[in-house]
Amino acid sequence: MKPQPTMASLQQVVDIAIDAGKEILAVYAGEFEVERKGDGSPLTAADRRADALIHARLQRLAPHIPRLSEESALQPFAQRRAWRRFWLIDPLDGTKGFVQRNGEFTVNIALLEANRPVLGVVYAPLTGVAYYAAAAIGAFKREAKPPPTPIRVKKFNLDKAIMVVSRAHVGAAVAAYRARLAREVAQLEIAHMGSSMKICLVAEGSADVYPRLGPTSEWDTAAAQCILESAGGRLTTVGGQPLQYNKANILNPWFVAGGDPEFAWHQFAQGLESAADTDAAQPPGDPLINEPLSD
Repeated sequence: MKPQPTMASLQQVVDIAIDAGKEILAVYAGEFEVERKGDGSPLTAADRRADALIHARLQRLAPHIPRLSEESALQPFAQRRAWRRFWLIDPLDGTKGFVQRNGEFTVNIALLEANRPVLGVVYAPLTGVAYYAAAAIGAFKREAKPPPTPIRVKKFNLDKAIMVVSRAHVGAAVAAYRARLAREVAQLEIAHMGSSMKICLVAEGSADVYPRLGPTSEWDTAAAQCILESAGGRLTTVGGQPLQYNKANILNPWFVAGGDPEFAWHQFAQGLESAADTDAAQPPGDPLINEPLSD
């Protein structure tokens, strides 16, 4: 694989993601067991099969580039810190959606250079939709059948904002973010989505912002961040700084994925850490936190 991603090498990674998706769908079509990892998150045969395929194919494509995956052993930071380039993989992002059979799960593959994502692929196996991008090439969306189309974030105005949120992780901090944004716009619509597709919706201009004010890991965001940034958007911490990768601790801080880069989307998340502490105290059905929102 050449030092800088090309359209040809990007397409090769898209093909790997598509084939990993076939492994996932083979499991999805039947009955499967659900295990629990140490952190309580689900694990299935689909995670393992997709992970094995991705590792094998990337090894053939670029044997000299190390790989870091959610479903593989985490290499010691003393070893990882010397990596100049590496693959960051989530073979099945949205395993909860997979288990619930809602279709909102993806294959995420990113290439990082100097700890920044320079190539990203997000593939939704059930719909056959692929989002992919590389630095200096651009961002694209391919439906179940080619050809792909370039994607771009949309220009924001104060008339209307579309905010996408997680189906599984809507808490007090997100509700407070929504309230702050609602005071700035004439109309605010909310959409629910699972997996890294939320960031891709911002990248293609279907949504304006996705605040993730809760825990994620580096493999959850790298591929989609590359796609968003290549489409003209920004993914930053609540302080407005880009996410950092290949850290000693692979957990991400809170972040906001915004479309129009001229609007400071992160500003509405500042100072909300205390709101997160109230989540456990809120009863089920609390109108602020668990209000049904349109998809």
